[in-house]
Amino acid sequence: MFRIGSGMDFHQMVDGRELWIGGVKVPHHKGATGHSDADVLLHAVCDALLGAACLGDIGVHFPDTSDEFKDIDSKILLKKTVELIRNENFDVINVDSTVCLQEPKISPYVEEMQKVIASVMNISTKDISIKATTTEKMGFIGRGEGIAAYATVLLQKR
Repeated sequence: MFRIGSGMDFHQMVDGRELWIGGVKVPHHKGATGHSDADVLLHAVCDALLGAACLGDIGVHFPDTSDEFKDIDSKILLKKTVELIRNENFDVINVDSTVCLQEPKISPYVEEMQKVIASVMNISTKDISIKATTTEKMGFIGRGEGIAAYATVLLQKR
């Protein structure tokens, strides 16, 4: 049996925060703000995994009202999410994702992001697609006020 899940996440961009995308610190004068490290890509992947396994969403498992998750490294959230789906006898087949931001360009960091995510999920980098797009300077993303990510995953039941 195969299951498909989709996830998306949005964060505001602000001065004085680090920008973490796909488990990689990306140099930029702004960073994403949130309860955790605000890694929009890893959050979207977590939601896609949880959705495919019918296990709710990231807020159910890692609420932003809990001090336990304050400033947490999102790689830890992804690792815990993978454990949850594996406990339900699912294996990850692949991840397809898109990061939507006006700047900075993330193409120099995509290969490292794939390596980090593959390591955390214990799958091949060839099974992780990370794309990027802008909004052509339209909307809150185009004005540099925010960042978004979308992810789709395919799971297979053991």
